[in-house]
Order: sequence, then C-alpha cells, then structure tokens
Amino acid sequence: MTRRRGYALLSAIIALIVALSGAIYVGVAADDGSAAGPGQRAAGAPAPRNAAPASTGSWVGAWSASPAGAEPGTETEGLAGRSVRNVVHASVGGTSARITLSNLYGQSPLTITHASIALAAADDSAAAAVGTMRRLTFGGNTSVVVPAGGQVMSDAVGITVTHDSDVLVTTYSPIPSGPVTYHPHARQISYVADGDLTEDTTGTGYAEQTPYWRYLTALDVLSNESDGTVVVLGDSLTDGITSTEGANHRWTDVLSQRLRTAIEAGRDLPRYSVVNQGISGNQVLASGLGRPADNQSGLGRFGRDVLSRTNVKVVVIDLGINDILRNPRLADPQKVLGGLRTLVRQAHARGIKVVGATLMPFQGHRGYTDAREGVRQQINAAIRDGKVYDAVVDFDAALRDPYDPRRLRSDYDSGDHLHPSDKGYARMAEVFDLEDLKGAAPAEL
Repeated sequence: MTRRRGYALLSAIIALIVALSGAIYVGVAADDGSAAGPGQRAAGAPAPRNAAPASTGSWVGAWSASPAGAEPGTETEGLAGRSVRNVVHASVGGTSARITLSNLYGQSPLTITHASIALAAADDSAAAAVGTMRRLTFGGNTSVVVPAGGQVMSDAVGITVTHDSDVLVTTYSPIPSGPVTYHPHARQISYVADGDLTEDTTGTGYAEQTPYWRYLTALDVLSNESDGTVVVLGDSLTDGITSTEGANHRWTDVLSQRLRTAIEAGRDLPRYSVVNQGISGNQVLASGLGRPADNQSGLGRFGRDVLSRTNVKVVVIDLGINDILRNPRLADPQKVLGGLRTLVRQAHARGIKVVGATLMPFQGHRGYTDAREGVRQQINAAIRDGKVYDAVVDFDAALRDPYDPRRLRSDYDSGDHLHPSDKGYARMAEVFDLEDLKGAAPAEL
C-alpha cells in the first residue's frame, strides 16, 4: 500500500468514527431548552449541558409515593393554567434523575407542556438552589400527554442529587384535564403558582401551599451510592400520618438513615435506597370505591407500587391493621394471611425478598374491641411462626406497653392510640434488623 493510499484509508476510518459518534449522540435528548426536534440538536448548537451519561452507577428509587385517589374539587378543571411544584426528599444521591408522572385517576388525557427538576434552596422553600434548575423531557419532547389511567417516565437528565436533599419537581398543564391524581398525606409542604413558572428559580410566585403530592409518583437517580431499592408497602403507619410535617420522621426515613450510617461505619450491608409506598387507610384485601378504586388494596396495587418500581431487591410489608379495623364484621384472620402470602408469592416470582411486620396494638382507639384484638393476635402468631414472610420485624413487641400489651407505650403513642409519635416511628426503624436486607428470595418458603 502506498503512503498516499494509507493516508486516504486512515482519513476514511476517522470520518466513519466521527459519523458514528454523531449518530450515537443524537439519541440523547436535549434538556437545555433548544428548539431542535425530538432527539436532535439544531445545527451548530452546543452539546446539551445536562444530558445524562450513558451509564454510571445503578438506577434506583430515591423517592416514591403511591397514587391514592382523585383530588376533591378538581373534577372539571384539574389544575389548568397552574404550576405544581412538588417537594420530595431523596433518600439517596445520584448524578442523573428521572421522574414518573401518573394520571391514574384522570378521566381525560393530562397534557404537560413544561416540566422541570431542581434542588431546593432551603428547607420549606419553593426556591431552587443556584445552578440546579433542569428542564425535563419525555422522549426528547418538552411536552407529553399522559393518557387517562396511565403514567409516563421522563428522560434522564444530568443533575447532582445529594442524599437527604429536598428536590423540586414542577409541572405545568395549560388545559383542563379533569380529576388530579394525588397523594393526600404527604407530610411535606409543596407549592402551586398561577401561570407557567415551571423554571422559575426564585419561588416568589408560589404563594399557595399544599399538603398534597400531585401527579408525581417516583424519583429515580443514577447512583454510585446504592445498588438496589427497598420498597416499603404499608398503610398510614408507613405513610407517617402523625409524624412531624416537613421533618422526614416517617419510620422509613429513619430506616434509610440507619442503613446509610451503618454502611459508612464499615458494616457489611447491602447498599440500598428506601422508598415509601404507604397509603393511609390501606388494606390487604379491600379497595375503596370508584373506577379505578380509590385506595386500591395491597393485592391490587402490588404490581404497580412494588414490582414496577426501579431495581427492587427487598419489599417490606406492614399491612393488615385496617383489614381488622375497617371491616364492618369481624375480619377473618385466615383471609388476611392468605392475602399476605399471595403478595409474598408474587415477590418471590420476581426474586424479591420479603420482610414482614407484626401488627401493632390499638386498644384505646375508637375501633378497638376484644374480638378485633383476638384477630390481631392470630395474625401476629402466624407471622412470628415464620409462616408468612422470609424475615420478621416485630413492631408489636417493640412498641407495645409492657404493662398492657394491647396498648401502645404512652411515649410511642401519637395520642390516638393507633399511630406512633415521632419517637414511636424512630423506634420502628431502630428495631428493624438491617441484616434481614441481605440475601435474595428463597427458592421455596
């Protein structure tokens, strides 16, 4: 081969490499607000600053909340012409993020024309930290239509999320969409503004506060801190309904902190994030009214709220007390246990380990009867005997009054004799054996 032909061949190879590199890059969605079409940049435009890396770390759940129903008062207009800024708390950090939006309870398509993500500038604030505002895209587009009853996941966007940080996720819908899918007991203040203030960083236009999370059901991050997700499926005890608002004192928050602290101290434990799929009033067997049902049963929502979450390794189940309290007749303990075992089988079919909780006492609550206490005791006996879950966390033994085991210990009681205080929630997390997060689902229970 002559030197001239060698140079020509080398030039051709270099040109091919450049072309292939450009083709690969075009597949990354822009998020810098450029006017290019889906999945491509305008000619001569700079590379998008916030494009997510192709692969670094593992995708895990950093936060989640279950869609619980349709928000009252939004049946016609939804939140048309308003910006919804949800404030959520990330249990783990990452270098990229993506969100899931739900229109489960909508009766018509939900049109989102603008969405963003940013770190909060401070606690209890709608302002964004300097330099963190990112525009979200969906399949390369800045707008998306979420069908009635459906959900969508955004594209990944490059943003450094730190663990224990508050994250702002904002959406804007210009047209009426009907009932708003929401999670009513957020225990976190979020914000609403008139007009499209999706990328406003000052927060000054967000004059209206709300105790709800709307549309947003998941925040995932690409993390080097975590290799998988622990999903906690529960009712108001997991939802943290009596915990201090804005303080992240749900027992799942404390569990996440315990796990991270133990790993940092050198303990040989799985590097997992923890996400909360509690719905106040939730039951194993029965759902609420409507189509789709409000407060869908544990059996009905397990696929969506557990199996469909990101990179799930372990599920923790704390359900059953509402099957006892809300049943107009006396609940059948065998039916409740049968429902719990069905959840375990579904998890095992996906290779997911299951840790289950005993049911805590509730004497003094308005729903208490001796007969219902008997049902609770039967369910707990089966759980403790190892006939339901792979591992057991005994919340009953940890929080009951040693002098009257049918009651919560007074300092663990929020005052309603059913839900824990902040100290009680912390106790729940403290008695969880972190070693139970090790291992996978057994071949046969």
